[in-house]
Amino acid sequence: MARRPLPRILSNGSDRIVRGRELARSAAESATDVLHPLITITRGLRRLATAGRHRWSGTPKDRRGPLLFLLAAIVLVVAFLPFGPLLATITIMAAAAWHGRDRTGSRPAGPDETQTKRLESLYEALVPYFSVPEDPAPLFTHGGDWSKAFVSYAFDGTGRVSQLTIRYPAYFTDGEAASRARIEQLLHTKSGRGREYRFEWDEEGNQLAVTALPPLPVDIGAQHFVTAPGETVLGFTDPAGVQRTLPVISGAGRRDVPPVVWRTGVRSTEPHLLAVGGPGSGTTTLLRSIALQALRHGDALIVEGGGAGEYACLVGRVGVLAVECELTGALAALEWAAHETERRLIALNRARQAGQPPPEDTRRPLWLLLDRPTVLGQLAATEGRRDPQSLLQVPLRHGRAAGVAVVVAEQFDGMECLIEPVRQHTRARVLLGPASAAQLEAVLGTRPSTTPTPTVPAGRGYARLGTAPVHRLQVPATPDPYDEATSEAHRQAVLSLLPERTAPADPEPAEPADVTDITAGDRTGPEAGAKVTKVTAEG
Repeated sequence: MARRPLPRILSNGSDRIVRGRELARSAAESATDVLHPLITITRGLRRLATAGRHRWSGTPKDRRGPLLFLLAAIVLVVAFLPFGPLLATITIMAAAAWHGRDRTGSRPAGPDETQTKRLESLYEALVPYFSVPEDPAPLFTHGGDWSKAFVSYAFDGTGRVSQLTIRYPAYFTDGEAASRARIEQLLHTKSGRGREYRFEWDEEGNQLAVTALPPLPVDIGAQHFVTAPGETVLGFTDPAGVQRTLPVISGAGRRDVPPVVWRTGVRSTEPHLLAVGGPGSGTTTLLRSIALQALRHGDALIVEGGGAGEYACLVGRVGVLAVECELTGALAALEWAAHETERRLIALNRARQAGQPPPEDTRRPLWLLLDRPTVLGQLAATEGRRDPQSLLQVPLRHGRAAGVAVVVAEQFDGMECLIEPVRQHTRARVLLGPASAAQLEAVLGTRPSTTPTPTVPAGRGYARLGTAPVHRLQVPATPDPYDEATSEAHRQAVLSLLPERTAPADPEPAEPADVTDITAGDRTGPEAGAKVTKVTAEG
């Protein structure tokens, strides 16, 4: 059967249709280019009208009358000005063109060649850890597609990875600390040393988020922090770690930064603190900062085992009961502190039984600050005398109820010499300076979620209050104002926070006091501290 030929409109009309579509498309594009300013201005006028309508609907009814009067006055003034309507029209058109511009930014097509090589290197390095031979469809294979394993990624200005989200197989043992530590160490090495990375494991979704953290600010010095009584600022941390900020004055001006606040007192869960670090790590700076904050609402008794005179600026100040650097004075002062804790407990118990408020002489907090007490303990062992740490058992055990807080600072080489009560009752921990993973776990009780760097500034470390998460920490700069190496700005900042000096307790030389009279517990406050200082000087 012969086929009938198609009509001419169907046989050769397709070319005409295609040419017609191309002409229509080019005409539309040309019209769009020509009318683009008009389209932009129209879009801007529509956005301005929408914003004005929302502003009018959000204005209270009692304020709409004055607003209309103000608008009418402005229109009237513009109408009578020379070239006023013309200038007003030009201004409105310019505002409409600005608000009507195309705000859709250009999205990057993907990583460049250098970034792709970095991602491929990370992918290949993770293959031995995220794959097993029994997996029929492995997510990580040598020469595989890295885009299936890396959900999201970002790079900084230097081309290094700043954010990375990794999908890993469900059979990976992410519940074991050793397995997670291996992955974190590998990613830290491959992503670039010298930075700190935060690792967030999502065990349910089998994802690992890696984020490069910016360095903590080191330009915040000693100052009056906006805190309530019983709150002590240990330092400052990342914004994601805490839900509170404090206004501070730094080299960049006034700003709000997230602090690590340690709470003491009757309702505190962690009333005592232990700070550990190496030489020059900033533990003495931390104790000096705590002392300046404690003297605003309480009294302080300081025992310095190193004997370097780091707390000489506090001698003779209001609220400073004593600053002891020798074994005899330290024993006398800590023995008095133990009896003072017992006296406060007895007074508080009697007041509760009588249905009365706590006595006035028990409300003012007492701070016991000990810097390297193990040095004095070794000296006491050679002389056959009592270890000063043994006198801390009563303040550590009953200090929360009596309003006594104990802060101990020690170096890594003296950790083994700390007695068991000090380790047991100081569950608020601070670790400063570079430390190994074993040291971090021994002091903090767990490893932090960030990778430490080998070199850190003074006062840089970690803090953990009891069973709370581990926070990065930067202690505010509180150097010794009498040190020649201290800058003038830091010296004046510390001197402005020091309390006034006290007058001599007795106008005439007093008779030597007996240690047993001091430890009787019948005197409190700066007068008792003055007696302790006298015994130390004459001992």
